[in-house]
Amino acid sequence: MNTKLHDSVAIVTGASRGIGRAIAIGLATEGARLVLAARSRDGLEDTAAQCDCDVRLFPADLREPDAPQRLIDFALAEFGTIDVLVNNAGATRRGDFLELTEADWEDGFALKFFSTVRCSRAAWPHLVRTQGAIVNIVGVGGRTGSAEFSIGGSVNAALLNLTKSLADRGLTDGVKVNAINPGSVRTERLETRIRAVASESGLSLDEAAAAMAKKLGVARFGDPAEIAAAVTFLASPLSAYCQGTILDVDGGQTRTL
Repeated sequence: MNTKLHDSVAIVTGASRGIGRAIAIGLATEGARLVLAARSRDGLEDTAAQCDCDVRLFPADLREPDAPQRLIDFALAEFGTIDVLVNNAGATRRGDFLELTEADWEDGFALKFFSTVRCSRAAWPHLVRTQGAIVNIVGVGGRTGSAEFSIGGSVNAALLNLTKSLADRGLTDGVKVNAINPGSVRTERLETRIRAVASESGLSLDEAAAAMAKKLGVARFGDPAEIAAAVTFLASPLSAYCQGTILDVDGGQTRTL
């Protein structure tokens, strides 16, 4: 299938591992040129080594208010244009609502929500010029509340609303804006939780993973490459009639409308 992404310029945040790394590899396979951002230079270099394309690295902490603008300026200096922005950076702390601190809440919004706002705002005029696309990586917690995921759920819900708002503006400006809600995907973070459950319950890793998936009501956990495939579709002209689409890629975990 020709995604028509060859020679396009895509920025991927949070690209040093997990879903972000898979997205970078997926876009590279389609011939895109990449600007990869994350805090870890070593992680970015590992991702770049798996991308057979023209790739530039931007190690930075996107929680810093000026970092998103510097990222966009860097991409323009390196490639002269921007066609796709994938806002993937951000992880939030789980825990008891009464024990989560003010700093925990501020950190959760700073990286995942405000970096998306700032990157999108900085990239917008350039995406208007190329009639480009934004893909926000959000999460099913934004659609279904959970006592142990109050920060993440709140951040994700805000991002889903932001996606719809930007998509509305994009109708006028010609920028395609959509989002993906990954379910439980086997990233390093989930593997850590699986090991913890296995240790606590005396199960093997496979048994613990199966038990956790069953508790969520899904047959298995997802693979990062499955999220990357959805990003490639939404980033490409193949999804031209998708605007403000919220795509749940979660193995059936989300059962609400």
